[in-house]
Amino acid sequence: MKATPHSPASQQPRQPENPPGAAARLATEYLTAFYRGEFDRARAVVAEEFSFRGPFLQVDGRDAFFAGAEGLKPIVRGHRIVRQWEDGADVCSLFEANLQTPAGTGSVLMSEWHIIRGGRLTSGRVVFDTAAFRALVPVPRPETS
Repeated sequence: MKATPHSPASQQPRQPENPPGAAARLATEYLTAFYRGEFDRARAVVAEEFSFRGPFLQVDGRDAFFAGAEGLKPIVRGHRIVRQWEDGADVCSLFEANLQTPAGTGSVLMSEWHIIRGGRLTSGRVVFDTAAFRALVPVPRPETS
């Protein structure tokens, strides 16, 4: 039987892909694991087809993302959510990322926008003050002979 505008099937409310709050919880779970350096736990909530765009890394694919982020693993020391917004499958988080490096210890204010589909993060886009980041994570200088 085909659904018509007056059939009971068409009168059912459309279920959102993510129940209210679910996308924000997943984004927070990811951020918590990532900024603790628990990349295996973070990887578990990221889709294989994950797409990431940021100032220093633009990649497609979960494996490529975590390979590119590997250098952060030993220096991340947690984060603090300042504000977070959820709109269906979209979550935007404003947070302070805590870093500890040989150059110093501090935090960098960041904003990351995630899209969640099928219970996994499918994309991430991060923006932050690259000068503040580079103060803690300087670009390695080539050795001179």
